[in-house]
Amino acid sequence: MSWRLDTGYLQACSWTDQAEVFTVGIWGPGESVIPELLTMQPVELHALSSVRVSEWVPDPDERHSFSTTHLQQMSMLLQLSRIRPAEVRLFNLLMWLGKRFGHVTAKGVCVPLEEMNITHRQMAEIASMSRVTVTKTLGQFRQQGWLLKEGSTDLVARSAIALFQRLS
Repeated sequence: MSWRLDTGYLQACSWTDQAEVFTVGIWGPGESVIPELLTMQPVELHALSSVRVSEWVPDPDERHSFSTTHLQQMSMLLQLSRIRPAEVRLFNLLMWLGKRFGHVTAKGVCVPLEEMNITHRQMAEIASMSRVTVTKTLGQFRQQGWLLKEGSTDLVARSAIALFQRLS
């Protein structure tokens, strides 16, 4: 069975022989998910937020498009896990989530963390970090004015984007 997400966010995870969980994909509203084409095994899909889906039968072009975009997503997630130091890795995760599921404004990149219902533990799993490091680093980002609250969304400030582009 395949789905189109009407609302909400889904995450696909797999795990190593040592039971280390890692993310192989995240999908949001308007996107399609074809579980049988997820290449990692084992794989588990779970909702990050309340989800409403519609059943959907993809044609061959849509199956190919899903496979291509999923491969690109896995590649990005792998690249994220290799970035050092951890602060830059978390910043790049916020930017990726913001560009993928949020939007860019003159003030910076809006990241819908609250809407996604993504926890610090889940961000830590995605970024291959500890939850404590994620919590501490997000606090530092907020204290330094690099991550601001704008309504129900977080905003990565343009000044932080310029700084972290130099560090990356």
